[in-house]
Amino acid sequence: MADVGIVVVSHSKNIAQGVIDLISEVAKDVSITYVGGTEDGGIGTSFDQVQAVVEQNEKDTLLAFFDLGSAKMNLELVADFSDKTILINSVPIVEGTYTAAALLQAGADLDSVKAQLDELTINK
Repeated sequence: MADVGIVVVSHSKNIAQGVIDLISEVAKDVSITYVGGTEDGGIGTSFDQVQAVVEQNEKDTLLAFFDLGSAKMNLELVADFSDKTILINSVPIVEGTYTAAALLQAGADLDSVKAQLDELTINK
């Protein structure tokens, strides 16, 4: 298996948990960390929470998935301050995360995973 982990950032605790529930079925050996919502349980994201889940992930290279703009912005800010390589993917959060997790679990290398994710890229 590739030495790559996954980070999921959502504005909603329920969305994040749902994505994790789904991909956990196909990626039991992939290092996955996630955050959804604000510290008080509301809708939103925060730099501190995103930084925490990035640092909690045991891998040094992370494929990152997000649901909306400020989640991406916080991932970009965290990437600027982290020693980890964070590859932010502008793909549908469910399909992209599932694709990456399944491929990593199957032993695909990072380039192969990135090639599959490129096909899902949202261009807007």
